[in-house]
Amino acid sequence: MRRPVALRLHAALAALALAAATGVVLSMPQAAAATGGATGYATQNGGTTGGAGGQTVRATTGTAIHAALCARASSSTPLTIEVEGTINHANTTKVSGGSCNTAAGVIELKQISNVTLVGVGSGAVFDQLGIHIRESSNIIIQNVTVRNVKKSGSPLSNGGDAIGMESDVRNVWVDHTTLEASGGESEGYDGLFDMKDNTQYVTLSYSVLRNSGRGGLVGSSETELSNSFITYHHNLYENIDSRAPLLRGGTAHMYNNHYLRINESGINSRAGARAKVDNNYFEDSKDVLGTFYTDAAGYWQVGGNVFDNVTWSARGAENNPAGPDPQSNTTVAIPYAHALDPAACVPAVVARTAGAGKGLLVSDGSCSPQTPSPTPTPTPTSSSPTPAPTTPTPGPTAPSGTNLSIGAGADGSSKADGTSYGNVRDGDLGTFWSPAGSTGSVSVKWGSATTVSAVTIREAAGSAGAIGSWRLLNGDTGAVLASGSGAGALTVPPTALKKITFEILGSTGVPRVAEFETYA
Repeated sequence: MRRPVALRLHAALAALALAAATGVVLSMPQAAAATGGATGYATQNGGTTGGAGGQTVRATTGTAIHAALCARASSSTPLTIEVEGTINHANTTKVSGGSCNTAAGVIELKQISNVTLVGVGSGAVFDQLGIHIRESSNIIIQNVTVRNVKKSGSPLSNGGDAIGMESDVRNVWVDHTTLEASGGESEGYDGLFDMKDNTQYVTLSYSVLRNSGRGGLVGSSETELSNSFITYHHNLYENIDSRAPLLRGGTAHMYNNHYLRINESGINSRAGARAKVDNNYFEDSKDVLGTFYTDAAGYWQVGGNVFDNVTWSARGAENNPAGPDPQSNTTVAIPYAHALDPAACVPAVVARTAGAGKGLLVSDGSCSPQTPSPTPTPTPTSSSPTPAPTTPTPGPTAPSGTNLSIGAGADGSSKADGTSYGNVRDGDLGTFWSPAGSTGSVSVKWGSATTVSAVTIREAAGSAGAIGSWRLLNGDTGAVLASGSGAGALTVPPTALKKITFEILGSTGVPRVAEFETYA
């Protein structure tokens, strides 16, 4: 239940006072400090812009970061936090407010959206203290170092992941970061970059992951398969035992990464996961690609990779290495544009660009690092030919038949206060979902493949005409099924899928979707 306006105003004023006391420097609204635009799957599902267009603040403590989040007008007000100095347990306390949900001893990005966290000045180091993203969307983390975060064996323990995402997370871009540990699980360390419980549309780019037992995972178990659409490119994985990454279900794209001294296993595709592995350089490593430690098979499409002094174990009941001569066993369509560096130059390019404090250099696709444009790049188009999306004409009435959405599941990119994803498939025109801003997406999903050939989007009373341009997406693959403008009855090519997404790209007011009906 929302608090009265007076109480929310009091909380905001208290947060502002705390911000001043903890060293937050406020500035006028300006362009985001993060340089360049998102890449990979973070460009899909409406894109990832972080705090672009909002206020910019400077923080030198974890408490100041939390105070800046809590001082916002709402949990979705765009904000860029420039971070400088060392952030640790001693200077990271819980801050309360109506626009935040923080905790002591960890950077908590929970139940928020539209935030950029970027290292500036002499650099930002999160020492023995991780960054947790929970129930949030449209987040950028750039140019920071996170080191020696422990899960156990120390009083300075906070969950174990250097950067961890969990519980309905959407659209995160992590770029030019250094994530490192000083050992494996037996020394108290866990993963460097983990995604669990319905995390989707994430890109990790130009980053260094090193000296850890576990690089990162996608999915917490063989039955937790709700995570998908992850891109890893131009990263250095160095001295990692395993999970580089571990994939359980979903789709991932790895290109132009340098894998150096992967000690036990690298890209571990399991439980139906599909990995597209392009133009990477694998060096002085073991079992860099395959399905390991399980009989739940995963799949891969390979091309243009270099395997330099890579050894492969024998095949067994729970061990299926892709080598010594890796061949594709699936195909993966990638919906965004990307330029591939030849694998032979990847070690040199990654050495110059990956990690914090590298000047945010990026590759131009021809082995030549350069400074990116300070403005976000245009929304990319597919790099492979795909059928042009149809633009259906909304009809006046819904199709006849059974509404398949009733009793199905639902999720989305964000939701405004007081609304719910489940409201779009409850058959009640009096309830609705709204995104946290003027754009966003909501999805209907089923436990098994369901054929959909028609959709009706019904707006809530009083909001007719607010929905502008939109796209319908195959939630399993990211493919565009249809596009157009305005709500109503929509026709799509008959498609068998487990998830269908209605993505609002523009609106003239507050979009309110009362029902997202689907029909065979």
